[in-house]
Amino acid sequence: MKLLRSLALATAIGAVSLGAHAQVAGTQPLSVTVEQSQALLQGWSTKKSILGKAVYNDQNAKIGSIKDLVISPDATVSAAIISTGGFLGVATHDVAVPIASLEVRDGNFYLPGATKDALKNTPEFEYNKVKTPAKPRKLKPAQ
Repeated sequence: MKLLRSLALATAIGAVSLGAHAQVAGTQPLSVTVEQSQALLQGWSTKKSILGKAVYNDQNAKIGSIKDLVISPDATVSAAIISTGGFLGVATHDVAVPIASLEVRDGNFYLPGATKDALKNTPEFEYNKVKTPAKPRKLKPAQ
């Protein structure tokens, strides 16, 4: 009986000490700390929860949908690209809105004070063309 209690105690202590470091397959990405993993689980999936979602104004009128997110060089989300107007993605007008301007209420996105006309009159957002660095040239030795 004493041996059984000792074994149970050792198992419990081992489980507690391993619990802080053990990973369960499928719940924690590689190279991510437990704290980072918990933050990931509390965050939003861009594809599932943000992109393509409707944006409403204060009168609950749909004024557009979220087409893209812009990430600043400091790795923060700085703007949402809201697509307004058009039909089935044709003749849309895309505008950049500071991410801090959007509100989330009951799982929906709101842009207080906005109207479709105001968004259409905002200068259209244009993606910056990414320039690839020129290929290095080999220098010819002086002769």
